[in-house]
Amino acid sequence: MMTIAERLDSAYGRITQAVKKFNRREQSITLLAVSKKKSINLILDAYEAGHRKFGESYVQESVEKIEKLAHIDDIQWHFIGPIQSNKTKLIANNFSWVQSIDRLKIAKRLSEQRAPNLQPLNILIQVNISNESSKSGCTLEEVSQLAQDIDTLDNIKLRGLMAIPEKKESLEQQIHAFSQLKTCFDALQTQYKEIDTLSMGMSADLEAAIAAGSTMVRIGTDIFGARS
Repeated sequence: MMTIAERLDSAYGRITQAVKKFNRREQSITLLAVSKKKSINLILDAYEAGHRKFGESYVQESVEKIEKLAHIDDIQWHFIGPIQSNKTKLIANNFSWVQSIDRLKIAKRLSEQRAPNLQPLNILIQVNISNESSKSGCTLEEVSQLAQDIDTLDNIKLRGLMAIPEKKESLEQQIHAFSQLKTCFDALQTQYKEIDTLSMGMSADLEAAIAAGSTMVRIGTDIFGARS
């Protein structure tokens, strides 16, 4: 059995190999450890191995973890799951990043409910680049207007885009899907100075995402093992 530290090393090894293969700077890629459905002990194992950024998808479960680990002030929590309107206050006040904004209503609620003593909430617009009915996310065509509307809100800060594309068999197909989001991301960067995060790529398509320009990859199973 590999330890969490060894699994993290392996994940970083994959990133390093992809960075070299596709001529990217290694420092330009952030690893988000997806810890949903995983115990606090496993998160602490990753923390003790030096990792600080964790992604969660289920509000009640994640808030319980965040509260129990509140004494550790340098963990950066990212919410990456679908957002229900009745859960926005909990998300607004427990996370520093939200990667799954796909409509203005949710962005407004997060802005209104963010406590005034907290820094602005960093958010990413989730884009459904494969137009799959089973996935959340706005369309590529909706991104520009949504970004413009979000930019007017006070307590949130638009930092970029996130996507979970349809599964593709070949590296070329994966890169093509990711490249559509990269083109959209580049356009946003010309309009908004704080856009710097392109969250795309998971265990199965990490290499393609890095090739296409990802700045953040989200890895869960390869670090923490399969979810029960």
